Amino acid sequence: MQADLIVGIQWGDEGKGKIVDLLAQQYDAVARYQGGHNAGHTIWVDGVKYALHLIPSGVLNPAAINIIGNGVVVSPEALIKEMKQFDDLLGRLFVSDSAHMILNLHIQIDQAKERARGDKAIGTTGRGIGPAYSEKISRSGFRLGELRDIEALADRVLEYFDNNNAVCNAIGLDKPTRQELLVEFKEYAEKLLPYITNTTQLVWKLLDEDKKVLLEGAQGTLLDIDHGTYPYVTSSSTISAGACTGLGINPKDIGGITGIVKAYTTRVGNGPFTTEDFGDEGERLRVQGHEFGTTTGRKRRCGWFDAIAVKHASRLNGCTDLSLMKLDVLDGFEEIKVCVAYEYNGETIEYMPVDVENCKPIYKSFPGWDKTEGAKNWDELPETAQSYVLALEAMVNTKIAMVSTSPDRNDTIRR
Repeated sequence: MQADLIVGIQWGDEGKGKIVDLLAQQYDAVARYQGGHNAGHTIWVDGVKYALHLIPSGVLNPAAINIIGNGVVVSPEALIKEMKQFDDLLGRLFVSDSAHMILNLHIQIDQAKERARGDKAIGTTGRGIGPAYSEKISRSGFRLGELRDIEALADRVLEYFDNNNAVCNAIGLDKPTRQELLVEFKEYAEKLLPYITNTTQLVWKLLDEDKKVLLEGAQGTLLDIDHGTYPYVTSSSTISAGACTGLGINPKDIGGITGIVKAYTTRVGNGPFTTEDFGDEGERLRVQGHEFGTTTGRKRRCGWFDAIAVKHASRLNGCTDLSLMKLDVLDGFEEIKVCVAYEYNGETIEYMPVDVENCKPIYKSFPGWDKTEGAKNWDELPETAQSYVLALEAMVNTKIAMVSTSPDRNDTIRR
């Protein structure tokens, strides 16, 4: 059995949580493969809002197990807090013993670096994600499996402070006492060790037993460390290929790949955004779309659909289909614009260059519609809305298999 995969196609916040939650009802397991608690999935079920940051969105299916893979960086404190929302996780939540931990020192380093960058700040959430991944790559990080021996873990953390004394002093990072670390790690161990295991073996076993597994990423393709708008990116591989390293599976283990994309575009943090609208329409998108970060509450930058970027991201991920989210946010607009090409160095191009910040959008306009909110069937959509969806499908060269018309799980059109 191959696993199916859900991936964000823009700069994150596309609505992956809703689609994973919807599809998870059909799966035996949902596995998260990258990112940290800088991600935020908002899910509405029967009018109740759930905000998830680390636990996979399949947690709302009582029959599914949920896996946090080795590619995720985990704040023990944040995970424990999130787990308190649920009272039946034992045997349903499994966390990789190879996943790296985010400790307080990573958070302080992250925030100090952002302050030092000043006007050139990347716009991170300041949650310690980048420094935790940096320590992982430099082979000096701390993994969740080390909670099995908190004495040795405390010694390693103290050694870290000794080896990085100059950096710690420069940012005012005080060295904790051994006893302080032991108290902290004891709490983590007591609450998390029952959930920590070798998740690679677990995923292999599920696939070998022909169980249905859904793979879930965080953030979006254009924030990928290699293929995003560098340096204004996250610290991990957000694309479909990241599932292989983030869970310990191979490319042949992956089947269908569904890309999640908004009917317009948003971005949080700094960096290029070709179709950003700085006027009234951008503000209207923000208000109607409730575009504020699930994790930070920050205002999202808003703009029009970028067909060039979405086509690029769909090809990069190997998408078999797309889910178009928040079509209802465009309700009431007289005119809706789509970027169909870029003006770049005096030429018109239809591809995404590495220096996309030097591109200007070339738009095509579409007539708007009155109301799509709550539509559950294709025939319920106004003809102009149908034409918009079909035009996007042709421009990005990928079938739009689902269309979301409200935050609720049930307001989803399948095509």
